[in-house]
Amino acid sequence: MMNYLLMAQPAADGAQPNPIMTFLPMILIIAVFYFFMIRPQMKKQKEVAAFRNSLQKGDKVVTTGGIYGKILELKDNYVLLQVDDNVKIRVDKSALVRDMTDVQTK
Repeated sequence: MMNYLLMAQPAADGAQPNPIMTFLPMILIIAVFYFFMIRPQMKKQKEVAAFRNSLQKGDKVVTTGGIYGKILELKDNYVLLQVDDNVKIRVDKSALVRDMTDVQTK
């Protein structure tokens, strides 16, 4: 009977783990998340902003909808595109995706 009472006693406290080692995996996960997801996205946003700020009258561009056009007029929030000889459309600047000025058309 005495053996059961000895077995029911709590175990002796072990050494406390190092607090740095307990947070190290979380710190590593945050660092990996930053360098593989957040940083490339910020870099891409800077490139897109630089592209939109460098637009000039006469540039050939493509919209997010796949419409090819030539810039006739630039305003703060929108551009006027010439799609065909007598077809002009107004498009938000954020809808412009690519500069096609240097690409040869067939």
